[in-house]
Amino acid sequence: MEKENKQERTVIHLEMDGKHYYFGSIANIFEYFDSEIIGISYGSLRNYGLSADNPYQNKKCIIRKGVLLAKSTNRGKKTE
Repeated sequence: MEKENKQERTVIHLEMDGKHYYFGSIANIFEYFDSEIIGISYGSLRNYGLSADNPYQNKKCIIRKGVLLAKSTNRGKKTE
C-alpha cells in the first residue's frame, strides 16, 4: 500500500477591521500592509513565536498561524 501524499501548507491569518486576509508567510503580510497599519514590525512578529497555540493580538489586529490541508493529487507523479 502506497503512502498518501497529503500536502500541508502554513497559512498566516490576519484579522483586521472585521476583514480576514490569508498569507503564505509572515513576510508576505508586509508586502501588503505597512507595520504602522498592523501595529507590529516584521522583526518583532518573527521574534514573537507565532504558532497555532500562540496567536498575536494588539488593538489593531489578530494574527494567527495555521495549516492549510490540501487534497493529495497524482499530478506530476511518474509511473514506473
